[in-house]
Amino acid sequence: MLVDSHCHLDFADFAGREGELLAAMKANDVGWALIAGVTLERFPDVLALTERFPNLFAAVGVHPDTQEGEEPDQERLISLANHPKVVAIGETGLDYYRLEGDLEWQRERFRTHIRAARRTNKPLIIHTREAAADTLRILEEEGAGEAGGVFHCFTETLAVAEAALRLGFHISFSGIVTFKNALQIKEVASFVPLDRILVETDAPYLAPVPHRGKLNHPALVRHVAEEVARLKGIDIEALAQATTTNFFRLFGAASHA
Repeated sequence: MLVDSHCHLDFADFAGREGELLAAMKANDVGWALIAGVTLERFPDVLALTERFPNLFAAVGVHPDTQEGEEPDQERLISLANHPKVVAIGETGLDYYRLEGDLEWQRERFRTHIRAARRTNKPLIIHTREAAADTLRILEEEGAGEAGGVFHCFTETLAVAEAALRLGFHISFSGIVTFKNALQIKEVASFVPLDRILVETDAPYLAPVPHRGKLNHPALVRHVAEEVARLKGIDIEALAQATTTNFFRLFGAASHA
């Protein structure tokens, strides 16, 4: 059974379709999914889904692109992370692609999430886009290796992957790895040790080939896993076993499965 280690089933794209999505997961041997929070305002919807469905887990955080709404502090994140279905802090990180200007607020928010992760002993879900140097620097300065976590939807260079691995983090691949021109990401997927890999959809975004351009959903993580397995020269069963083991070891979610 596979795990979709990062999706957004609370988004409006999926409203009222939960039964359909869960059935599709089962039909494709996808046993579990983690819903990553992006705002505190919408987090009750994330929790409601995880409470309804035992094979769904949650992460609490505020996405680095979010400029409006409640700004998280450590105590707020820690309080929300106490819920038994919350297995991680995030998604959090830095994004210099969509936003410009003085982004010190983004870096301070990132530090807040890291400190909350260390205090709760829950891993981080890292988003980084055109900000790898600062992301790695802040993770090191804040001792984030103590909490661990995953660089989700990895799109960086092999050198960044090596640095993330040295810090103790996992690397997660999305549907981008199936794209024909994603040569750099394919190289990284070939390189990352099997015991540090996760797979994800980032649904509703980034549907893998052969569904590229359509609405993504957790069942399609199978295509991601098949491509990563091909790149590593192993069968899908071995890749599924490894990534599922990695997920439950990292997020400590086994007691809820």
